[in-house]
Amino acid sequence: MISIEKQLSVFLDNRPGMLARTCDALAKGQINLVALSIVDTLDHAIVRLVVSDAKKAATILKEHGTVQERDVVVMDLPNEPGVLAAIAKKLTAAGINIEYAYCTSPTTPGSGRLVLRTNDIESTISALS
Repeated sequence: MISIEKQLSVFLDNRPGMLARTCDALAKGQINLVALSIVDTLDHAIVRLVVSDAKKAATILKEHGTVQERDVVVMDLPNEPGVLAAIAKKLTAAGINIEYAYCTSPTTPGSGRLVLRTNDIESTISALS
């Protein structure tokens, strides 16, 4: 399965308790985390989230920091050697740049889920379908 999902990026101070406070607020709002990536800098952390209800989560997250919304490609794929290489080759052939990627928990045993942000989301779907 391959789909376009909304990813939320929240910029948090890089100090103890910020992620706990943010995740607690999402939990209280009954928002499930589907995928998560954290990149730290000296002063801030960028927390990228794919969630069960992006619109509601964005409202909650705005109380905790600056929030950006982006489209990303989320795809289920087999957990086997060479799968990511094949995806990267297809995107290269189509002239599509991968800006970043991260993995999340699988929906079925023996599989994985990949979240991709590229320079052209629609062309990414076409190249990988």
